Amino acid sequence: MQAIIQSRVTVVDDEQNIRETVGFALRREKFDVETYADGQSAWEAFQHQLPDVAVLDIILPRLDGLDLCRKLRGLSETLPIIFLTSRDEEFDRVLGLELGADDYLCKPFSMRELIARIRVLLRRTALNHRQLAPSPENILRLGDLHLDLERYSAHWKDKAVHLTVTEFAILRALAQRPGVVKTRGQLMSDGYPDDTFVSDRTIDSHVKRLRKKFASIDPEFSAIQTVHGLGYRYGGD
Repeated sequence: MQAIIQSRVTVVDDEQNIRETVGFALRREKFDVETYADGQSAWEAFQHQLPDVAVLDIILPRLDGLDLCRKLRGLSETLPIIFLTSRDEEFDRVLGLELGADDYLCKPFSMRELIARIRVLLRRTALNHRQLAPSPENILRLGDLHLDLERYSAHWKDKAVHLTVTEFAILRALAQRPGVVKTRGQLMSDGYPDDTFVSDRTIDSHVKRLRKKFASIDPEFSAIQTVHGLGYRYGGD
């Protein structure tokens, strides 16, 4: 009988109650869970083996969550990272997204919501690793942009662009209706379909990071356009 491979989730939070509560809930859902109370201990462990998903608090002793995220991105561009933040940490939350976090949850958060977001990230990772030809109906082609809507993967001029789940959702929403202005509120719904509240600044940060990633491949990239006072549109050919 073939053994079931459990997905590994690492939780880094200096609050013992959160580590224990999240750890218990994830193990009940059959995840393999490791927890750490400070960023440095987690970083030392990450250098030996990366988890399938990292859940990081922002404010951590020894090495804070933002620095830990930055270091992790040096090891892997695709490791799913979720931040746990307080509601008054908007600046750090936005900076975390700019550093490459895939998602965030504000404390106190629903355990069911955390588990759902972890599963979305794992599904995206699994689809990206499958060696099957993409289904034509799941491919969106718009000029130099190619999006695989099933695997959450993006290519620009045949070069891979590594996007977080939320970045991909925002880009998909814009590219599916080229030339149509999407308000920040609409992009919030597209990027966070579970009704999580995010600020306009969070959406702006995602768009800024999208542009930066595409510009690293093509310095002339200008397909994502700002419509001042309204929102954004995809203006590619």
